[in-house]
Amino acid sequence: MDRRRLLVWAGLAVALTAVNLRTAVTGFTPLLEIIGDDLGFGLAVAGLLGTVPAATFAVFGFLAPVVTRRFGLERTATVALFLSALAIVLRAFSPTPAVLVASTVLALAGIGAANVVIVPLVKVWFADRIALWTSSYLLLMQTGQFVAPLLAVPVAEAASWRWSVGIWAVPAAVAAAVWLALAVRLPADHHAPVPSGSPVARPRIARSSTVWGLVGLFAMMSLSNYSIITWVPAVLTDAGASASLGGSMVGLYSVWGVLAALVVPHVATRLANPFVVVVACSVVLVAGYLGLAVAPLDGTVLWVCALGVGVSTFPLCMTLINHRTRSPQVASTVSGFVQGIGYGLACVGPVGLGLLREATGSWTTPLVVLAATAVPGVVAGWFACRPRYVEDAGPV
Repeated sequence: MDRRRLLVWAGLAVALTAVNLRTAVTGFTPLLEIIGDDLGFGLAVAGLLGTVPAATFAVFGFLAPVVTRRFGLERTATVALFLSALAIVLRAFSPTPAVLVASTVLALAGIGAANVVIVPLVKVWFADRIALWTSSYLLLMQTGQFVAPLLAVPVAEAASWRWSVGIWAVPAAVAAAVWLALAVRLPADHHAPVPSGSPVARPRIARSSTVWGLVGLFAMMSLSNYSIITWVPAVLTDAGASASLGGSMVGLYSVWGVLAALVVPHVATRLANPFVVVVACSVVLVAGYLGLAVAPLDGTVLWVCALGVGVSTFPLCMTLINHRTRSPQVASTVSGFVQGIGYGLACVGPVGLGLLREATGSWTTPLVVLAATAVPGVVAGWFACRPRYVEDAGPV
């Protein structure tokens, strides 16, 4: 098959993968109270389920580059998405909280691997249009992220929570099938990435201040993101709002990611040092948290929009991983390192905030703590945004 047709398959596969990167998370969290009432669990298990995305993304952020060095990016994406599809079906049929947690771990393990490989896949297939394709896949990811919570409660009320959870297995299976179709069409000499023994495949990334800046920035953004997705519905319902409002606010929060996906990658590629983006996002994020703490039902839309704009450092991080590396091989390694550690640090968010809520009896203290995380995010952003390559740290 000629290169042009392969590019069409690759573009379709990247697009379908992007749609699936958040639906298994945001289509699930608005249903936690409904599922908890059915299966018999409370805030502790809900907090655990809110932590599972970050935890599994962390573990498989580290494992995915190891797998891709052996089997290639495309085959890794195929297996990851098939695993996710099967696990989502299992989650929909969960008879107990234990099975629900286990199936959630498996579903998000596949998504965690897909999170990592999509970054170098963009670089290896579309090296001459990185900003465009980064914007495109982030746009589709955010579209899936905001559509899923909007559908979650209405589908659960019309059918059941099991249907609402299970429908997201379909797009994951379709994405896996397209990657499989591409993988079997690749020529025998196609290698992405190159063997792990190559000196460029494993830079001394732990010595790079740029990488650690990306880790810190990504960690603080992820902590905010998963805390918002998990607990904003509870913040609003505790203040007297309905469950459907909580789901719609998660959807509204996610809509802003669409705008960020369109704008931020292009800004990041045009500015030698896009640190101003970090500062602006941090200010708006703090305003959203404090507004939600002081007046959750007065100005709810404004506070949620501020939170949505505030986490726009996510597309910035994804863009910088490609723009601060010289090759897809190094981008794959850095992507796994940044997402592995970043999501690992973010794990404390949903569970820690849930425990803090139980200890204090209100959401004020947890929201103030979240606002304070903007400070280390700004410091890390300074190092992440400086114009220098990760490879300059030297090979192993």
